[in-house]
Amino acid sequence: MGRGLMKLPGIRPVLALASALVLLQAMTIIMQAKWLAQAITALFEGATVSSQYPVLLLFLAAFTARYALSFWLQLVTTRYAERTGTDLRKQMTEQWFRLGPRYAKTEGTGHLVTLAREGVSQYKTYLELFIPRMLGMGFIPVVLLLYVFKLDTMSGVILMLTLPILIVFMILIGLATQRKIDGQFKSYKALANHFVDTLRGLETLKTLGQSKTHEGSIMQVSQRYRKATMSTLRMAFLSSFALDFFTMLSVASVAVGLGLRLTEGHMSLFPALTVLILAPEYFLPVRMLGADYHATLDGKEAGEAINQVIERGKAAEQRQTEAYASALDQAEVLGENENGSVSSSQLRVVFNRDKHEMYDVATSSSWGEHSRLALKDIQVQHEAEGAYSLQDVTFQLKGLGKIGIIGASGAGKSTLIDVLAGFQLPTAGQVLVNGQPLSLERLKAWRSQTAAIPQHPYIFSGSITDNIRFYMPEASDAEVAQAAQVAGLTKLLSSLANGLHEQIGAGGRQLSGGQEQRVALARALLSERSVLLLDEPTAHLDVETEYELKQTMLPLFEGKLVFLATHRLHWMPHMDRIIVMDGGTVAETGTHQELLARKGVYYHMIEAQMEAI
Repeated sequence: MGRGLMKLPGIRPVLALASALVLLQAMTIIMQAKWLAQAITALFEGATVSSQYPVLLLFLAAFTARYALSFWLQLVTTRYAERTGTDLRKQMTEQWFRLGPRYAKTEGTGHLVTLAREGVSQYKTYLELFIPRMLGMGFIPVVLLLYVFKLDTMSGVILMLTLPILIVFMILIGLATQRKIDGQFKSYKALANHFVDTLRGLETLKTLGQSKTHEGSIMQVSQRYRKATMSTLRMAFLSSFALDFFTMLSVASVAVGLGLRLTEGHMSLFPALTVLILAPEYFLPVRMLGADYHATLDGKEAGEAINQVIERGKAAEQRQTEAYASALDQAEVLGENENGSVSSSQLRVVFNRDKHEMYDVATSSSWGEHSRLALKDIQVQHEAEGAYSLQDVTFQLKGLGKIGIIGASGAGKSTLIDVLAGFQLPTAGQVLVNGQPLSLERLKAWRSQTAAIPQHPYIFSGSITDNIRFYMPEASDAEVAQAAQVAGLTKLLSSLANGLHEQIGAGGRQLSGGQEQRVALARALLSERSVLLLDEPTAHLDVETEYELKQTMLPLFEGKLVFLATHRLHWMPHMDRIIVMDGGTVAETGTHQELLARKGVYYHMIEAQMEAI
């Protein structure tokens, strides 16, 4: 049984009903064997066939009842598996959003998509088959063995001694198969991720003339998966043969013992025939469990992977809940600090190292000039024993404006953006919006006010209009066209035969990096969300495209709160405030001129870049 099976919601009533059905099924097997043996014994002793019609009808009734109960049992487990699979897929998707893009990048998009689709389907199959097989093995042999002992003690002893041998053998085979399945699952994960990455980069490979060369890489990954699958199948076939062989020997030993006592006159035909009919039924649940165990082992593996995702998300949620509760116990009111005001853009940024200061501002429904955002003692640690990506990050801002987040690679810029977007739950500390902790209950409302533009925006398979409407599916064509024009897509659209209805993404026209960023920008503008979060939006663009996109983007930042994380210093003079990250902490803050005058980390970054040029 899988470790998480008993933790599934609603499993106990299903197991109780299924157990009752299995027990009734065991009784019908006994009745079926008894009446069939009774009819054959009577016919052997010279009775007419017509005189055995009532007994044969009882046998048919028991036979029908047995398979009716089997159908009912399968129906119960199938419905439960379908309901559980749908619920697990929903929970897993929720935890993906909770764990954020960093988790998806680490695990691989192909693996997660495959897990949500095929993995859930495999797990449903595992539940459908394994629950009735597990209960059948637990109850049916016990009931049949008790009845056999009543009829013939010697046959009962033989059956009782041989079954544990089969079970031990099945466990040993199962352990060996588990290792094979683990290897197959890893190969399958690699194949899924490799396939998705290949599809995304296929146009680039063709452009560079490397598509034929890449065939060898695809073949190697596929061969590894093929070999792992064939190795698992060989083990499954071997175990099935071994189970059938040992079952046949066990039944044969019972039959030989019965035959010897029959010929010697120490036993009558009716009990001997009943035991002989029941012997294969006694071993049948073990054989069926062994066969279905190999058939559903990939589903069990997928279920454990799904539960790991869910448990990881819940653990992160629990840590964050505890962090918020601890911070609220120590909360104090933080007063206004006028030193960080920037009147030109109604932006106020206050960076405060005092760990005892907090905020108390009235909650508002959407971000505006008087809204506040605060981070207090934020820490992010991705692994329990790993280094901190963010440590003791504390600042407060008010109103609208442009905030640049600058730092070298690995300084914590992307992690800070993830925290601000709600994609990354802090290990410790608090995010407050208008004085209220950004708890998990308020996270959905906060995300509805934010629009994220990552370094590599995702382009969906569909039209340009469909991609721009991502945040607002109900937007009209006129609104989409206006957003596209403002984002600087007019030149691109004029060159396309279908304009906004041109198909892009997988199977459609491929866009350049700058064009993809413009689509993402139009997507964010159409949403009319007042908080924009940009994580290295131009890192992969050439200088000419970046400066062209920069001229488009800067005017669009007016009237919004914008966080721009980048290592490109030429953006910083246009920012109203700059956060300089270094080693996961806030090294210094201020305007471009203030930081230059201070001659700190930012100044040395400018000098280093000038020297490189």
